[in-house]
Amino acid sequence: MSIRTKIIAIVLPLLIAGLVIGGISASSLARNAVTRVIVRFMNFKTDQLSQYMDGQWRILVENDMSGRTDMVQAAQAGIETYARGLLLSDSELVFALDSSGNVVMATGAVNLTDAEKRPLLAPVIPGDRSLANLSIGGVPRVVSRFAFAPFGWTVFTTEVRSAFYSDVSRITWQTIILIVGSCVVAVVLLFLFVRHLIGPLSRTAGTMRQIITSNDLSARVQVDYRDEIGEMSQTFNVMVGELEKAYDRIKGFALQAVVSQKKESKIRHIFQKYVPQELIDKLFANPESMLVGENRVLSILFSDIRSFTTISEGMKPDVLVAALNRYFSVMVDIIMGRGGIIDKYIGDAIMAFFGAPVQHEDDALQSVYAGLEMQEGLETFNKAQRDLGEPEFHIGVGINYGEVTVGNIGTERKMDYTVIGDMVNVASRLEGLTKRYHQPLLITEMLKDKVDGAVASRTVDSVAVKGRRGGIRIYAVRREPSEKEEKAFRLHNESMDLYYARKFVEAAKGFHKVDKLLPDDFLAGMYVERCERMAADPPPEGWDGVEIMETK
Repeated sequence: MSIRTKIIAIVLPLLIAGLVIGGISASSLARNAVTRVIVRFMNFKTDQLSQYMDGQWRILVENDMSGRTDMVQAAQAGIETYARGLLLSDSELVFALDSSGNVVMATGAVNLTDAEKRPLLAPVIPGDRSLANLSIGGVPRVVSRFAFAPFGWTVFTTEVRSAFYSDVSRITWQTIILIVGSCVVAVVLLFLFVRHLIGPLSRTAGTMRQIITSNDLSARVQVDYRDEIGEMSQTFNVMVGELEKAYDRIKGFALQAVVSQKKESKIRHIFQKYVPQELIDKLFANPESMLVGENRVLSILFSDIRSFTTISEGMKPDVLVAALNRYFSVMVDIIMGRGGIIDKYIGDAIMAFFGAPVQHEDDALQSVYAGLEMQEGLETFNKAQRDLGEPEFHIGVGINYGEVTVGNIGTERKMDYTVIGDMVNVASRLEGLTKRYHQPLLITEMLKDKVDGAVASRTVDSVAVKGRRGGIRIYAVRREPSEKEEKAFRLHNESMDLYYARKFVEAAKGFHKVDKLLPDDFLAGMYVERCERMAADPPPEGWDGVEIMETK
């Protein structure tokens, strides 16, 4: 709601209410004054007639003629004549009723209906001089009455109501016309006043909208009055002037910021080819952390193309580079799509990690999904290789999970954001074991515990890799195994438990069942041969099932 509407909504009802109250008061005063005159007038006539009738009755009584009918009738005729003499207009009417409601005296024609008689026959309270508004002969009249016991009459002095109140009605209508006219004039004057008062505010608001729409801070408000509104307009102009100066400074800063942002974007674009995007974001936010390392638990992935030397010998250099670029493009998209960071390329091998510089709750699971999808992506890549008449690639992927040191390692002249530690070496050795166990993907027990339930797994072996004391169990995984694979995995794991419990004969039976479910399964065949050998020549006491791996 605008200020103009609010002012009118407040002031206009006050003006109209004042005029209406004044008009009602004037009309009420006029009606009350007329009513008082009527009461005096009618009571005067009633008193005069009552006194005259009392005088006539006393004459009859004093002359001992109250019992003579002719003399009583003569007195009644004299009363009627006297009543006629009291009349000042043709509209006045004096009449009397007996106890039965019959008209026994009247100064004019009286035609009463039964409905009109009932209020007229109501008992008269002695001394009551109040007036009544009654209908007589269908005409509204003002009535004053009194009872005259000697004759058994109720005498009525009346006058047509309009004879008294016509002027009051005229005054009322004139008052209404005056109120309506005054309201119209008040509304017009109020609108002119509000327009005069609100005009500068409207112009100020219009200038504000113009500035917002056009961003032109040179616009100013015209100062019309030397009052509070004029002071507000002047203050607005000063404020806009200061904003214009500030805006010019901001534009300068904005230009500098755009130039800096373009430089930063160019730097980011260049370094994204060498450094992970999340690392760039972190370093821009906190440059002081560039040379600070930290220990963190994360997943480390190694992948390698099997027999790459043999493949490369049969391909031209340019064809080999093109094939490698296509291969790396597929693999890198998968790894980065799962939130992984490409640490480095080691010839044809890829080293990546999950969980740094930004850590997520599902980094372990995402690393396993990445390894599985790399196998699926390899199938698509090999189809393209076949279409081009070029050799297919086969890869092994090893993924470990554990604590490593992560950070920018190197010097101010050359550094890499990388991970180091024993867990990295285990992941590298694990990738090498994929060839020994004929499995495309192997994970360690630490990682298997993190993803158990999300993927299906089976125990591959317990191994002690080069450079590490003690054995670790390694596992093969499937994301969505078939019903037959799921059953085979369960039988395989049960048989592995028997194997580690030195129950080699029972374990061999279980692995035979796995081989029937998964024909030509390398692991099943390997453990059948191993169980039969150990059943014939049991291992020494203290055997823990760990295979010692001296080479990668």
